[in-house]
Amino acid sequence: MSHTSPVVLILGSGPNIGQNVARAFAAKGYKLALASRKSKEEDSTAEQLNIASDLSDPDSVAKVFSKVKASLGLPSVVVYNAAGATPSDEKSPLSLPLANFTRDLNITTVSAFAAAQQAVLAFEQLSDSASKTFIYTGNILNTTILPPLMDLGVAKSGTAHMIQYAAAAYKDRGYKYVLPAPVLPAMELTKPRFYYADQRKADGSAAYFDLDGEAHAKLYVQLADGESQGPWQQTFVKGVGYKHFPAA
Repeated sequence: MSHTSPVVLILGSGPNIGQNVARAFAAKGYKLALASRKSKEEDSTAEQLNIASDLSDPDSVAKVFSKVKASLGLPSVVVYNAAGATPSDEKSPLSLPLANFTRDLNITTVSAFAAAQQAVLAFEQLSDSASKTFIYTGNILNTTILPPLMDLGVAKSGTAHMIQYAAAAYKDRGYKYVLPAPVLPAMELTKPRFYYADQRKADGSAAYFDLDGEAHAKLYVQLADGESQGPWQQTFVKGVGYKHFPAA
């Protein structure tokens, strides 16, 4: 099957961030692959593939990518928007049941790692004009603590480190493609890009429950349209965009 339109895969396509991001990329001409536990596969269309997937099982991620490739083609943008959290006892956080901790870590970090792995494999097969962008929906918990969300903080911190590491490692993983003169000068091929998105208030404090889906969507499209790796930690403010905040 021939695939011409670019494809965005959104893992964790919930009603706020996930759906706003989907609409923004659809408006840019992308075909959509939306994966979540509640996705109704029977409602898929030629432009949108719905995939029912439980991201507490990291082995499910490779199956999602296989379905996307077979139906729409390889994704050039991958958004990981899923997270799991179990509130812990603020005075005894280590009493959190191990099963809950493991499930939440799988959803928030291990499956995100599996998605990043699969994304790189897909990006390597795409043309040099493809976006090749991996975006993870994060929050402030990689820099601070918020009782009672200990396990979410552990997971966000771990994934933030992975994104930072990948952004640095793949930044220099490119090569020059040279055509005989005077046809074209050397051209640098697109390298995979990795971002950890974290919405903040104007003063740098956490957005918490005021997360804005449209603001996320605007930033994610901008990141996908970029030509090179920007700051891996994309702290941003609604109506402003990226804004650097010093670490606490």
